[in-house]
Amino acid sequence: MASIPKPVPSKAVRAKITSKGQITIPVEIRRSLGAGPGDVLVFEPSGDGIRLVRQVDEDRFERMRGIGVGIPEMDESVDGIVRYLREMRGHDEIDDQIFGTDRR
Repeated sequence: MASIPKPVPSKAVRAKITSKGQITIPVEIRRSLGAGPGDVLVFEPSGDGIRLVRQVDEDRFERMRGIGVGIPEMDESVDGIVRYLREMRGHDEIDDQIFGTDRR
């Protein structure tokens, strides 16, 4: 799957280093990198400075794989997952109206 290039900021953006050595990555840069909470950013030396890239070796969906494993009340079928989530939040008559039948 080809990735769609993100827009690069048209002007220089600034970030100030705190006394603890931290910076806030400006929103324009985060958007251009496609970076969000939990992403890892890599600072790579280049010939004329430092290059900032988002590390993409982890699939975002891979983090969710197996999330239901180990919950004894939930089988891994779609109906089992729906049943478990409804029990957790409480099943009501609106569910029956939306789905047409009681899917418990």
